[in-house]
Amino acid sequence: MQATADSTKMDCVWSNWKSQAIDLLYWRDIKQTGIVFGSFLLLLFSLTQFSVVSVVAYLALAVLSATISFRIYKSVLQAVQKTDEGHPFKAYLELEITLSQEQIQKYTDCLQFYVNNTLKELRRLFLVQDLVDSLKFAVLMWLLTYVGALFNGLTLLLMAVVSMFTLPVVYVKHQAQVDQYLGLVRTHINAIVAKSVPDW
Repeated sequence: MQATADSTKMDCVWSNWKSQAIDLLYWRDIKQTGIVFGSFLLLLFSLTQFSVVSVVAYLALAVLSATISFRIYKSVLQAVQKTDEGHPFKAYLELEITLSQEQIQKYTDCLQFYVNNTLKELRRLFLVQDLVDSLKFAVLMWLLTYVGALFNGLTLLLMAVVSMFTLPVVYVKHQAQVDQYLGLVRTHINAIVAKSVPDW
């Protein structure tokens, strides 16, 4: 009974994240998607030019510069106007940001579920439980060696992020044409495969 409740809870968490991700990728809230997409691009472009330590340090310095400047500005403004508004970030300082035990448990359960499934699948593939699946995995890894020779990980990640935020929208806007061309490609591939596979 506990396993069913845990599975239902994981499905609920996954469903919530999935709907939020779909809203972002289909640009349903343009402002929010633009901020997320721009932040990802800025972070990835920064990582292509600087080390992770430098990027984190520069981001921290930028945030600190903005908050210190704003704090000094508000203090001077309060002194000139002789008002006592208090600390400009008081609302954020009093905001509760700790995670509850239930939230931590929920996220660790979710992480444990995915890690365990990944480990089981890798064990199955590497120890050749199913020969065909292991051979497919070997071919995939072999192809990835060529991809790795052409691109580094950050370039692939950058291409993946740009594709995730552009391809769904392009497909929705031009679905008829894309489906038509994909159908032609699929028919052509099936014809080539039919010719190359001998009849026994």
